Amino acid sequence: MIYVMGVSGCGKTTIGKLLAEEFKLPFFDGDDFHPKNNIKKMSEGKPLNDADREGWLQILNKLAVAQFQDKGCVIACSALKESYRTILNSNLESNVKWVYLNGTFNEIYSRVSKRKNHFMPPELLKSQFEILETPRNCIEVCITKTPLEIIKTIKDSMKSKFGLFGLGVMGKSLCRNLAKNGFEISMFNRHVDGVEENVAINFKNEFKELSEAQPFDTISDFVNSLQTPRKIMLMVNAGKIIDLVIDDLLPHLSEGDILIDGGNSNYKKTKERAGYLKSKNIHFIGAGVSGGEEGALKGPSIMPGGDKEVYKMVAPFLNAISAKDKNNLPCCTYIGPEGSGHFVKMVHNGIEYAEMQLLAEVYDILRTNGNNPSEIAAILEGWQSSANSYLLEITVAILQKKEGNDWLVEKIMDKAGNKGTGNWATIATAELGVPSSLISSALFARYTSFYKEDRVKLEEIYGAKNSQKLKLTNNQVLEAYQFARIINHYQGIKLISEASKAYNWELNLSEIARVWTNGCIIKSMLMQDLVEVLKETNNILVAKKIEPQLKKFKPSINKVVSECVLNELAISCFSESVNSFNAYTTANSPANLIQAQRDYFGAHTYQRVDDETGVFYHTKWNN
Repeated sequence: MIYVMGVSGCGKTTIGKLLAEEFKLPFFDGDDFHPKNNIKKMSEGKPLNDADREGWLQILNKLAVAQFQDKGCVIACSALKESYRTILNSNLESNVKWVYLNGTFNEIYSRVSKRKNHFMPPELLKSQFEILETPRNCIEVCITKTPLEIIKTIKDSMKSKFGLFGLGVMGKSLCRNLAKNGFEISMFNRHVDGVEENVAINFKNEFKELSEAQPFDTISDFVNSLQTPRKIMLMVNAGKIIDLVIDDLLPHLSEGDILIDGGNSNYKKTKERAGYLKSKNIHFIGAGVSGGEEGALKGPSIMPGGDKEVYKMVAPFLNAISAKDKNNLPCCTYIGPEGSGHFVKMVHNGIEYAEMQLLAEVYDILRTNGNNPSEIAAILEGWQSSANSYLLEITVAILQKKEGNDWLVEKIMDKAGNKGTGNWATIATAELGVPSSLISSALFARYTSFYKEDRVKLEEIYGAKNSQKLKLTNNQVLEAYQFARIINHYQGIKLISEASKAYNWELNLSEIARVWTNGCIIKSMLMQDLVEVLKETNNILVAKKIEPQLKKFKPSINKVVSECVLNELAISCFSESVNSFNAYTTANSPANLIQAQRDYFGAHTYQRVDDETGVFYHTKWNN
């Protein structure tokens, strides 16, 4: 429903007819619906008052409502006051577009003076300017442009500013988030007969905030609904599907358009896709998005990577929908070039894997000590004052959940799945030669869990584990947990730091920690501390704030790990945290023997501690 408004003589009828032609809608001139008394009054040179206009405006509103129930229309109407526009909007909710044709008094008076056979004399124009209230939230166009230029401006302004491709759980939540932040969006979901039909339009009708969103299941219509340069966020499964979607979109895109991959794509593939699209003059941003369904709706943490100038074009949208940190700054920042955004999101997920495994190990220790899930939840609630995190909070909620008289967690099969990012992070840490061992330990713990049948059979062969209580206090378990978390974050941040050096990304570690302080799965009190720590050093183990904590917690991690090992309780991440810390803090390791072995069978050479020149030696060991 389009109203073209402005004072008499601004060109409403001309533009209205052209717009109706363009959109294939009926056109109505408001002047044709004036009561005879109004026409007589204006012909006599008397301006209309509010009472004169009220009945006329109501007639036009009834016409608009009737036409809207069909396919809509274009109406040219002066609508000079906000109160007039309120009447015209009645029962149309937010389905109205206002076009305001703006010009100076002299420009329009010159036009009105040249009109022939019009009931309103030029002298009344002044009275219209006197009561004119400039509309808000309208498409304002200067009348000095040609009619064709005006139509083009209106058409461009009526297009959506941002497109979302893929209406899965995350895609839908981001659409609602964008709409709530006042953005005009277009939404696309594929059409598959009998499987996915009218997904976008049904979704639009489900939520009030989407009343102005444009739904599509045809790619060409979706792309054409967007202002150029187009900004399209892809929320589809990572992998080959991304490439298929890009191939489907390309024929409809124009040079300078921007695609944003908001999925968990492999950072190497992101770099490849950016290079491929660059050859087509299409921009590509790889943006990690963390927070799950709730985060996507209320404010996720967003990690975009790519060309910095291109990022600036999409930053207003991403900043608006992201979570906000303690200083109300968006938990979204330019990460760096190429696939750095997806790399950082991958490491985020790797840290998340280890954080989840540590909580699973805490759960196992506490239940071995005779606590039921509700009692474990109560213990963990007590930890929130010193070690709170999003994952700790949801673990408490999970452990409290009952199904009837039974705890739901105890009915869940102990087989943990994964979607690939932990695998990629483990590969990346191996490729870069960085010992981020807690990530790989957490991943392999999930892999081990999946062999349920083998585990059942092997327990029958080797016997059930010792079920006696562990000689541990809850505080010792808490301190061991805090110790292991620091090592996990150290290793994850170290992986990002080394990747930054290897790929010349120049990543800001403190800023990355900052965008992880809210909206994401690994937000925590520890992450808040790391924002400041990482401003001083890239190695958190030497930070003044971290050093005393590790020294304090070290006896507890030693006690917890030794007790669990002696009682045959698997604690892969707890044990790895202390093993890796012991390795990090040992000046003289046994690796000299390994290097001698390598030289023995492979002539790989070695350096000597008594030669500071760095020269490499080889020995014939069997002589």
